[in-house]
Amino acid sequence: MKIKTILKILIVFLVFTAVACDPIVDEDILQNITDIDGVELVATQSTPGGNGITLKMATPGVTGYWDYNIGRAFSDEASFVYPIPGNNTFTFTGSLGAEFFTKTIDVQIDVLDQPLDQDWYDLVGENTTQGKTWIFNQSVPFWYMIAPNNIDGWEGLWWNAGECCINDGQENGSMTFNLDGAANYIRVATTGAAPETGSFVLDVANQKLTLSGVKILGDDANRANPDGVYDIIRLTDTELILHNALTPAGDSGWVWRFVAEE
Repeated sequence: MKIKTILKILIVFLVFTAVACDPIVDEDILQNITDIDGVELVATQSTPGGNGITLKMATPGVTGYWDYNIGRAFSDEASFVYPIPGNNTFTFTGSLGAEFFTKTIDVQIDVLDQPLDQDWYDLVGENTTQGKTWIFNQSVPFWYMIAPNNIDGWEGLWWNAGECCINDGQENGSMTFNLDGAANYIRVATTGAAPETGSFVLDVANQKLTLSGVKILGDDANRANPDGVYDIIRLTDTELILHNALTPAGDSGWVWRFVAEE
């Protein structure tokens, strides 16, 4: 009897020991709180068809950010003055809980009833649909090398390449910016060349100009920014000065100087 009792006690002890050694797993499984169709995006305008826009993601529990083409807002709501008439698409990217998603909303802008930042008028002109054309400022060094990563030293010319080495007659070319249904960038590489059309983004807050689809005048691959992103050193009604901090080779910076075509 004693042996049987001892065996029973030993078996019970071994069972409890085995249970105690099993890891306790606290499974926290992410679940979606809704689906994409359940995410409500709302747009309100300053007036019917106006360009003062407020975008809101109105579904509780969903987090993410707005991309409204000329900037981003890392919240569920974004308010801004949009410069481009026509049908415009804005994008919300967020999390449903267990997965990420993107969803868009279209807003029709018929009138620019809210004034734009002055930089927009300086770049594209008061008639934003017609736009403004820029040419090289040939009264000064207009395409030249400077020290790398030194925007404050933009006037410290290392080599004036414009007077000898600009490609394909581009010293006589032009760049036009307009807001005719989109942010359009049109380059005529040299006198008589066919226009090439791309797009642009003017980042007023960070003083950046991004060119897409078509390169800048003086687009030598050894000097231009491969992503088409340029610092704005100066932008006025009559003058545009752009800067690339570092060439692809990492040996220098470059400056482009333009004036508004009369």
